[in-house]
Amino acid sequence: MDLRQIEYIVKIADERSITRAAEQLYISQSGLNQQLLKLEKELGQPLFHRSKYDMRLTEAGKIYVECGRKIIQQKKEAYDKIYDIAGNNQGTLRIGLTPERGTTMLIHIYSAFHKAFPGIVIEPTEIPVKKQLSMLTKDYLDLGFSTLTETDKVPNIEFIHVKDETILLGIPRVHPLARYANPPYEPYATMDLSLLKNESFVLMWKNSTMRTIIDPLFRKAGFTPKILFETASNRTLYTMVKTNIGCTLIPESYALEQQDVAYFRLPENPHWEITIAYHKGHYISRPTQCFMELIKKYWCG
Repeated sequence: MDLRQIEYIVKIADERSITRAAEQLYISQSGLNQQLLKLEKELGQPLFHRSKYDMRLTEAGKIYVECGRKIIQQKKEAYDKIYDIAGNNQGTLRIGLTPERGTTMLIHIYSAFHKAFPGIVIEPTEIPVKKQLSMLTKDYLDLGFSTLTETDKVPNIEFIHVKDETILLGIPRVHPLARYANPPYEPYATMDLSLLKNESFVLMWKNSTMRTIIDPLFRKAGFTPKILFETASNRTLYTMVKTNIGCTLIPESYALEQQDVAYFRLPENPHWEITIAYHKGHYISRPTQCFMELIKKYWCG
């Protein structure tokens, strides 16, 4: 089996399109199509059901792609093990990062990692949790950093617990109820969400992991929030509360500036888990282990 040919077919399967696969592989569409036709002729079986809109794997194609993924991963693991034995400082580490906080974390830990492994190239990708887990399953990432709940976890992915993070209620300091908050940087007072049923909210976008945690809180409080704005940025949420646009629910790590925003715990103590993830059973190279330890140190000190 030709390894490059395997990579081509796997990419077509993932993209369900020769056009998109060719773009990502930096080869011509006609060249990729010829590679596929050549292989199908060799096997005597079509690997894809072709339609006007997409390409779906045949039974033979499923077998080929399943085995192909294993071959690609085995090659990578073989190289990683040999590099570790030889002490070679080279290779690539593909990291999945949650938007916003993942990049901030990378900026803080990169210098220490580069000092330890100057020949390792980090390829960071900012993507939502579900997409990140899918890419880990398909071995397009070596490591993932994400915040999720227990129900978000999927088979075949190993999750290493880093820490639990509380979700806080944030309201403008000028709001009448803010007087019940503790002074800045002291333990948070508790407030029932139902007290804000007549207020406007700014929240994370509706398909986010955060919303799977906080939407049930509004239902329990007996009201549907009036949402003025949805975003993928917790920093944007903080800024909008600071400027008295509305109230929000936000991870505790973003509740650092408290002069203009009052924060409260909720009685339900909502939280999510900060994790490091990788494909279960895969070899963890020395550079990957180092990166994992730096993540833990960044979050836990």
